[in-house]
Amino acid sequence: MASTSSRPDVVAAGVVVFRPGREVLLVHRPRYDDWSFPKGKVDPGEHVTTTAVREVAEETGLHVRLGPALPTMTYRTGGRDKRVHYWVGRAVGDDDVSTYEPNEEIDQVAWVDRDEAAEVLTYERDRALLADALKVRKRSHALVVLRHGKARSRKTWRRPDPERPLLAAGHEQAFRLVPTLAAYDVSRIVTSPSLRCSQTVAPFAETVGLALEAEPVLSEEGAAEGDAAALVTDLVAAVEQQRRGLVVCTHRPVLPACFEGLGLEDPGLDPGEMLVAHLRKGRVVATERHLVF
Repeated sequence: MASTSSRPDVVAAGVVVFRPGREVLLVHRPRYDDWSFPKGKVDPGEHVTTTAVREVAEETGLHVRLGPALPTMTYRTGGRDKRVHYWVGRAVGDDDVSTYEPNEEIDQVAWVDRDEAAEVLTYERDRALLADALKVRKRSHALVVLRHGKARSRKTWRRPDPERPLLAAGHEQAFRLVPTLAAYDVSRIVTSPSLRCSQTVAPFAETVGLALEAEPVLSEEGAAEGDAAALVTDLVAAVEQQRRGLVVCTHRPVLPACFEGLGLEDPGLDPGEMLVAHLRKGRVVATERHLVF
């Protein structure tokens, strides 16, 4: 996603939501008498992916999952600099907005034919965003590669390395990962059996009721004897078959093999950072990186 060197006065996030039948979701704000995409300001300490999903739910009543990221919009409004992060998205479950109850913030929510939406949208920047979104609107699913959170130092740990736990900062990262992974509709967790990895994905697993699938080839000890690249290649096929998101949690030395399985260069993830690979027909069509603190 695009960024600038200085932090804007306002940071927000939103989603360009599509549904089958060539329609895109728009909202009308009576205060400004404008039609735009659902979006809103980031709450203190909130990750932008969480904001995007939350704002769609609050403004339309729909739960969405995120697809590929779109260009970030940076502009001035009300004398302030504003940066809005956007994604393509799709509704999870019911996409009916006919029972939406109007309020002072949003008084109309409508599915609009994508060819007509450019005429309905009020701002030129939103029309440009729609054009970008149409290029990547086709359905995709996420395979998330996650490096475990911040862990105890090897130098200070006297027990077997697989038992090395997260630091307090790593546990905080693990809890902050929960809504970010949920934003990509992750429904399967594959992890190294090492404690620092299982602890990183445990809060998400407990929140959504998923089991952890421990794979020894994702551990530092098992990687030498196994083939993490082949495992990830198999998981790509599983994502395509199950049509749901998946997360792989592993260690820095194993990450290059995981990215090899995706056909990607190793980006060098930091502890607690993830790369989201958006897959369509078994091919990576877009990627994005997120680090939670």
